[in-house]
Amino acid sequence: MFTRSRYRLRLPSRTLRLGERTLIMGILNVTPDSFYGGGRYADAQSAVRRAFELEQAGADILDIGGESTRPGADPIGAEEELARVLPVLESLQGKLRIPISLDTQKATVAEAGLRNGVEIINDVSGLRTDPQLAGLVRSRGAALILMHMRGAPRSMHKGPFARDVMRDVIKGLRVSITGARRAGIPESKLLLDPGVGFGKNYKQNFEALARLPELARLGYPLVVGASRKMFIGWALGGERQVWPAEKREWGTAAAVTTAILNGAHIVRVHDVNEMSQVARIADSVLSAASSA
Repeated sequence: MFTRSRYRLRLPSRTLRLGERTLIMGILNVTPDSFYGGGRYADAQSAVRRAFELEQAGADILDIGGESTRPGADPIGAEEELARVLPVLESLQGKLRIPISLDTQKATVAEAGLRNGVEIINDVSGLRTDPQLAGLVRSRGAALILMHMRGAPRSMHKGPFARDVMRDVIKGLRVSITGARRAGIPESKLLLDPGVGFGKNYKQNFEALARLPELARLGYPLVVGASRKMFIGWALGGERQVWPAEKREWGTAAAVTTAILNGAHIVRVHDVNEMSQVARIADSVLSAASSA
């Protein structure tokens, strides 16, 4: 069984120990159009309440996003994204015991977030969208999640898809790492996400989970977000009768378990309480295997 490496992620306010146990990143989408209604909170007041609920349920990190990146989603401007996330961040500043991650591709949005308590920037474009983002992250001492995405949300499921998915993921993330390092971001502040569901076909998403150990060899902690995604719906119901996102909890549990056993340090999920239990059992299996 794969042995997960250990890291220390240095944030402005604390250091997170990665690899001793799986950390749970709770999803909070401040959007009207995210693919899963259970993770969608379109007004600031309900989003703030949900943030405290996720912390209480056991989230180790809160990931807030103001722009949907579901397949087919249209991009929005920085002003609209800020109008969604900034009231939430301002209301939460100094009130959570866990660090906040901001899911954004835009430097202007990230800058406002970093002024209001954000310590991690989660860039689904892997620095392809905004070249100013890396320098901003470095100057603020934040951590950066680099995700692999083939194409863009509007067109990423129309193909063409890579012939070798993990080779494509590693190639793309090497470019992202180079950009981050050139901007001066220390290796100790970088994390990698294979981008399950982003520009991969149905089978490639499972392959990406199965081949995570190959990505781990790059020497960075891994973040995996498979929660309730379409490839799980296809596997459960078939392409003609895809199971809706609301019915994908158990499929998500299997995907999360697979990710952890193959090296994920952080799992990004909607169902924090349930997936915390899944992670504890998967961590126990990893621990037993390492001591056998």
